[in-house]
Amino acid sequence: MSAPTATAEAAPMSRRQTLEALSGLLLVLFVAMLSSTVVSTALPKIIGALNGSQTQYTWVVTATLLTATATTPIWGKLADLFNKKLLIQVAIVVFLAGSVAAGFSQSAGQLIAARAFQGIGVGGLQALVQVAIAAMIPPRERGRYNGYLGGVMALATVGGPLLGGLIVDTSWLGWRWCFFVGVPVAIIALFLLQITLNLPTVRRQNVKIDYLGAALIAAGVSVLLIWISFVDDSFAWLSWQTGAMVGGSLLLLALAVRVESRAAEPVVPLHIVRERTTALAILGSLAVGMAMFGGAVFLGQYFQIGRGYSPTEAGLLTIPMMAGVLISSIVAGRMITTSGRIKPYIVFGSIVLVAGFALLGTIDHETSLVIVGVAMFIVGVGVGMTMQNLVLAVQNTVALKDIGAASATVAFFRSLGGTIGVSVLGAVLARRVTDRITHDLAAAGIPTSGSGGGSTLNLDALPEPVRQIVRAAYGDATGHIFLISAAIAVVGVVAALLLRPVTLRSSLDLPDTGRSVAVGADAVDGAPAFDGVSADQAGREEHARR
Repeated sequence: MSAPTATAEAAPMSRRQTLEALSGLLLVLFVAMLSSTVVSTALPKIIGALNGSQTQYTWVVTATLLTATATTPIWGKLADLFNKKLLIQVAIVVFLAGSVAAGFSQSAGQLIAARAFQGIGVGGLQALVQVAIAAMIPPRERGRYNGYLGGVMALATVGGPLLGGLIVDTSWLGWRWCFFVGVPVAIIALFLLQITLNLPTVRRQNVKIDYLGAALIAAGVSVLLIWISFVDDSFAWLSWQTGAMVGGSLLLLALAVRVESRAAEPVVPLHIVRERTTALAILGSLAVGMAMFGGAVFLGQYFQIGRGYSPTEAGLLTIPMMAGVLISSIVAGRMITTSGRIKPYIVFGSIVLVAGFALLGTIDHETSLVIVGVAMFIVGVGVGMTMQNLVLAVQNTVALKDIGAASATVAFFRSLGGTIGVSVLGAVLARRVTDRITHDLAAAGIPTSGSGGGSTLNLDALPEPVRQIVRAAYGDATGHIFLISAAIAVVGVVAALLLRPVTLRSSLDLPDTGRSVAVGADAVDGAPAFDGVSADQAGREEHARR
């Protein structure tokens, strides 16, 4: 492969330039998160208006996560090869097209398809924002800016449900504006980035993107998720359909690993994945993603269907979780920048996350809102201390030229965990709700035919006795899926404990001369091998790598 044709070192950005560029990037991140959170409280009414089922409810969320997951590695690899700003703008345009299509959907199936297309843009936005920030700010200083990321995350996650609730509760707007509302924000971000973001572009000749590997990964994950959604409902766990779909998924993923190991420009670089810090961060992100996305996505459903609150009220009731995210991300970010140490905060956050989900696992349709609020706040603290810092731990270990692939790889597995989590927990919830409704209807002497067995979320169309049975079923079943989330999050604790203690470097890139040269030279003088990492530590890492 040819050498880069343009590799000029960019001058360090001033704090003012950094903040100006960061404003556009944060707006992009905000609109990407808003696309999910704005529909979280509105989704029960949306699916009810479209006469959708619980399975379709889950797939409206899963479709976006699935395509975002499948395309994230491609966006990350492209960011290592081409102009990062242009790629972010392309992702915004894709996101805009998907948002408009979702707003005009006439059925649950059309909405799922539009959300799948929208997810391609969301995958690009989530990955590329992290890549751009890593190209501007050294790891040691990035902890300070994580507070801004946490603020945007909290604003989108609090403001989104509130906005979604207000939209569906306002008769002259309607649920379609839950998808249209992000369009003007995305257009503003598009032009703001054009003005403020200036990053160096490294161009290489004869570049080949591993589209075969990306296609195999996407196909393997998709088949697995389709199986999860329909098993134990459309067919049994032990059936030929299960064997065909699980076996086909494993075969596709095995072929993907083989292709990636041989590709000149792999979408998921295996040499990065094999490094201890990256591997553990991936495992932790997988667990955090499964627990966080899989659990939190059903909170809006719990408050509205299980407790009978309006979408606006449901949005207000999620504020404790976002307060936890905001406070913990700001405090932990500043402490990480001051000390340069990151492992203690990831370990503590992962433990707190398990505790929060365990407490949420005790709720039912009559639990005090104070207890629910405290549990959500604890979950928010855990998320704020783990999610961004796991990405930061990986970015600290790789050279700037690989930052896109490394960041996207972690984001890929986090989204994969979220997609699997939503699918698995959604399937568990649907099964438990259906069984509970069927049992309670029979006990009450109400025929199940015509009630849908819990398949419909349009409660207004149900008689009052049936409506109460459905509410109790959803409220009680939700606690069970949070217990599963807590069990999954334990894996994140184990991964965090196994992370190697490191001090974040203060430079944007690793030394040009390579780690081995730096270790050899600096070990003589007793100086650091590179900014923020001791010579002994760097030597141990080099020995382990060899």
